[in-house]
Amino acid sequence: MTKRKVSNPLALAVIAMLREKPMHPYEIATTLRQRHKDASIKLNYGSLYSVIESLERHRWIEPQEKEKPGNRPERTVYRLTEAGDHELSDWLGALLSQPAKEFTQFEAGLSLMTVLAPDEAMRQLEQRCRALEIERRQLDVVRDTTRAEALPKLFLIEFEFRYRLLEAELDWVRELIAEIASGRLEGLDRWKTWHEDVSARPERA
Repeated sequence: MTKRKVSNPLALAVIAMLREKPMHPYEIATTLRQRHKDASIKLNYGSLYSVIESLERHRWIEPQEKEKPGNRPERTVYRLTEAGDHELSDWLGALLSQPAKEFTQFEAGLSLMTVLAPDEAMRQLEQRCRALEIERRQLDVVRDTTRAEALPKLFLIEFEFRYRLLEAELDWVRELIAEIASGRLEGLDRWKTWHEDVSARPERA
């Protein structure tokens, strides 16, 4: 995937909001939260203003006007530039079309899992299952709420993707636990033997 001048997904969300209409940063953040986009894109005000500065520096957005609502501090309204509009289309197209390697913390843990003894690894995986089950119940509540609001599937597509990933992960972890518990996991004997050998070594002085 092409390396971009700005790669923070929050920057993509900002220019997507500004394609709809000019907005000030607070309105951008409020709109993203109202649409539950903060569940998929990390959002906080500190990083938002840093992102806006970066986008302005690259001339993808520009100030349109300043407004002063009542006694509140003056706010800058930004608009999308032609260069920003091109970047939005190109960046979003790349994200949808080009698979990218993402180094997740869970995958890192799995790659080093044999550092733990099999029984301990299994206990930790069981704890992960319980956490995933809680998260799934929370997502079920969100899904029931959105169904009651009769929101079209189009506006919940990232939620459905996250739900399916969670279900797949939960099923896979349960299967791995079952393989360890039953002794069916290929290489399990070597794993156990290695830890038995380590336990048998004399302690270092």
